[in-house]
Amino acid sequence: MSRKTSVRHFEENLSELETIVAQLESNQLSLEDALKAFEKGVKLSQDCQSVLTQAEQKVQILLETNEGERLETFDPESEQ
Repeated sequence: MSRKTSVRHFEENLSELETIVAQLESNQLSLEDALKAFEKGVKLSQDCQSVLTQAEQKVQILLETNEGERLETFDPESEQ
């Protein structure tokens, strides 16, 4: 799968996951439908995590091969 395809699928999966979360939070689904939606949401979440992990690995490789620079751990608390 090409990078553009991966990104497009990631964005589509993330959007669909957000829709599923909203449906589950609305408490409007039957138990059976909620379980199906939850199962699909777990699959979408795993797919998104896989794409993010691959992207992180690519960034690490690029930084390590670019003048010996290392990827630093992001700390959101220090950014404020």
